[in-house]
Amino acid sequence: MVSKRKILITSGLAVAVALILFSFFSAEKQIDFNVDVKPILNKKCISCHGGVKQQGGFSVLFREEALAVTKSGKPAIIPGHPEESEFIKRLTAKDPEERMPYKHPALDEDEIDILSTWVKQGAKWGDHWAYLPVKDTELPDVDNKWIRNNLDKFIYAKLEENDLKPSVQADRATLLRRVSLDLIGMYPSEKIAQAYLKAKDEDKAYDILVDSLLASSHYGERWASMWLDIARYADTKGYESDPNRNIWAYRDWVIKAFNKDMPYNQFITDQVAGDLLPNPTDAQYIATAFSRNTPTNDEGGTDNEEFRTAAVLDRVNATWEGLMSTTFSCVQCHAHPYDPFKHDEYYKFMSYFNNTRDEDVPAEYPLLKQFNDSLTTELHQLTNWVKTVSSERRAKEINLFLKTGQPAIYSTSADSLKNAVIGNNNIALFFRNNAVARLKHVDLQDVDQMIFKYSSDRPGGRMSLHIDAPNGPVLTSWPLAVGPGYRTVYVDFKKQKGIHDVYIRYSNTGATKPEDLVVFFDWFHFSQQFPGKGKPGYERYKKTFNDLLNAYAPTTPVMIENPAAMKRKNHVFDRGAWTSKGKEVQVGVPQSLAYAMPKNAPENRVGLAMWLSDKRNPLVSRTMVNRLWEQLHGAGLVETLEDMGTQGMAPTHKELLDYMAYQFMHKYNWSVKKMLKELVMMATYRQDSKVSEELKEKDLFNKFYARASRVRLSAEQIRDQCLGISGVLSAKMYGPPVMPWQPEGIWFSPYNGAKWVKSANEDQYRRGIYTYWKRTAPYPSAIAFDGASREVCSPRRIRTNTPLQALVTLNDSAYVDMARHFVKRIQQTGEKDAALKIAKGYSMMLYKPIPKNRLKIFEELYAKALSTFKKDSASASAFMGDPNKQVRPEDAAMVLVANAMLNLDEVVTKN
Repeated sequence: MVSKRKILITSGLAVAVALILFSFFSAEKQIDFNVDVKPILNKKCISCHGGVKQQGGFSVLFREEALAVTKSGKPAIIPGHPEESEFIKRLTAKDPEERMPYKHPALDEDEIDILSTWVKQGAKWGDHWAYLPVKDTELPDVDNKWIRNNLDKFIYAKLEENDLKPSVQADRATLLRRVSLDLIGMYPSEKIAQAYLKAKDEDKAYDILVDSLLASSHYGERWASMWLDIARYADTKGYESDPNRNIWAYRDWVIKAFNKDMPYNQFITDQVAGDLLPNPTDAQYIATAFSRNTPTNDEGGTDNEEFRTAAVLDRVNATWEGLMSTTFSCVQCHAHPYDPFKHDEYYKFMSYFNNTRDEDVPAEYPLLKQFNDSLTTELHQLTNWVKTVSSERRAKEINLFLKTGQPAIYSTSADSLKNAVIGNNNIALFFRNNAVARLKHVDLQDVDQMIFKYSSDRPGGRMSLHIDAPNGPVLTSWPLAVGPGYRTVYVDFKKQKGIHDVYIRYSNTGATKPEDLVVFFDWFHFSQQFPGKGKPGYERYKKTFNDLLNAYAPTTPVMIENPAAMKRKNHVFDRGAWTSKGKEVQVGVPQSLAYAMPKNAPENRVGLAMWLSDKRNPLVSRTMVNRLWEQLHGAGLVETLEDMGTQGMAPTHKELLDYMAYQFMHKYNWSVKKMLKELVMMATYRQDSKVSEELKEKDLFNKFYARASRVRLSAEQIRDQCLGISGVLSAKMYGPPVMPWQPEGIWFSPYNGAKWVKSANEDQYRRGIYTYWKRTAPYPSAIAFDGASREVCSPRRIRTNTPLQALVTLNDSAYVDMARHFVKRIQQTGEKDAALKIAKGYSMMLYKPIPKNRLKIFEELYAKALSTFKKDSASASAFMGDPNKQVRPEDAAMVLVANAMLNLDEVVTKN
């Protein structure tokens, strides 16, 4: 057979001859676009002919673009006719200025053959596997006594295909530790552990163990730790100043949601659109803090609208990357370079998030007030009374305003001609005589009252409100006063209609040093007057309204939708720049996912949540089951949790992934606990993790699961495990974040002088999920073990192994302190001999006897440490935490050994 590459191509005719010879000599196979063609296009063509660039007017991102007329006036691909297709001719051109890829290595013979055959067969396109519907998958026809459930059949079939055999089951001690760390992130109670270890029927005991762990309240803490990375949760706002943010109620909501096994579709819905659901509960409002975790910028001189927009973009990106394993952020600037998402589709999707009340203001409005029981009772009584004297709609309006301060106006715009200067955050107004600031586009329809909060640094002068112009009709005026904190002001004015600009004017009559006057406006609220005037109870409930409005209550940033009059318009940003607004768009989702919005879905975040949680959505269920698999095995079936697209890693077991995704939705009704139980009951999961020479050669990275994976524990698990082993782990749940010990100088907060103040008593020993998380200075030991900084959505943590990790666990004072407590716990067993103490400590850590060679090493370490501390009592005292207290050298030596034991590979690794 003549090699096609040896044919001298000198003209278009020669190309045609070559292609005829190719078709004559080749046993033509059917080309699969996704398997055969798409990888070549992505690797060799799409950087110049895709979503970013379309050189020559030619793009291979979408079929309609690939077959369209190019700048040459004719299409580059003519289906069925590779000999006439410029696309194929350019691949074999001899002239370097003509040959493609331009200024890059030529395609090899096989690649050209594939593309030529593909064009000859009609240049058929295909959808990427991840964008196709999730369907019930046929089970592999395999049978073996090793198999425990249907999921194992997929693994076993792949093992057979690769001439591999599964490993034996791990011993009980290993399984106990593995499944406990996976399901609750820590060790179980001694009662639960011993019940499993001593049971006669191991299979039955394992089933009981799994159910006990899933029922534990610590289950929610373990899985919330995973979710908080996706939600980019932190206790600070981010950026340079990075001040405090009270949003820990969201973290507690996530823990509770996992503990009660909230169906995943509802879990998503509450976080995306809880505030828009019928009669939302406080919990549903708090769930929407998922979107309020975005960084906000309080620095002086920043543009609030710029950073409000940045927050909205972040919500779009987190939704796609975290919930759907899709890198959607690049579509902000242009069509996706590799996947079928168009530039304007980004902004259609963004439109769902672009109509919320938050404006990047320091107070973080809107805020949900979490009233205590007494205030909640008063609120219920008030709203019930309003229903009887007015209407249910009015009662809901008052309830929403008292709970969230909505709808209100925060930002103001200055009239530059009238001497009012906008402060750094568009709320502080620096007034001089006759200064004017403007509230833009206020809806005064059916409004006859204004409520607002302000504070001033000195009394004197008058404030007045005008409509439509600085000298327009006066709505109301009042003398400027000062008082502790913000003053709540209630003003009545003649009812106006329509949308107007409202001007705030200051006159310095009677003021002292008016040039220095500063007025801070917190918010403005326009509404109808308090209803029920003349009705029994009016005075009482009006007072209740005022008392509730000014009552102190903890708050949490939440999502609230704009009222109709404040609805924002949505535009495409040209090249992704928020200041370059292009064509106007309406809400919408990408068409490439090939399924429509659910019927009757509203054009708001509720409709978006319906679309996300629809069982036809090809990405949400696949993403979640892939994430669960990754948490158990260290790597997902699709390794790139952040990207299931064409540039992501191919799934190792695609059919298994689809089977699990279908079962998750249809059999388990989105129950995470049921899905997890199925996963940990697998024979695959229960295997021993030992690596044979055969497995090293055939499957070094354990892609086929012929053994259990050995996985380094997460940052939270390492610390929680050490606390548990040491006997000091606090069982306290929920509430504000805590500050365990960390070295001086880690924090540097020049904006507010904030300090890290170590928590007292058991709070310093609480689980890692409760540790205060400052974005610009995260807890050091957590970062050393690959904790996410949480500035953006983090779909997965990339595990590293560095010397810094050993330095943390061997030298961090917090871990030395845990070793001291560990020794106290060992001593409580009554063992006297050092070797017996070491052996007892090992069994406490790993539920199994210590190997003799290990025991010998630790005995030698103990002897060496004991000799040193006997000679240097000062070092022994310092090592035990109190330089002024005399200590037994034997105790100090045992603490050093305990510290080393906590650093064993089998302790920091899940085997």
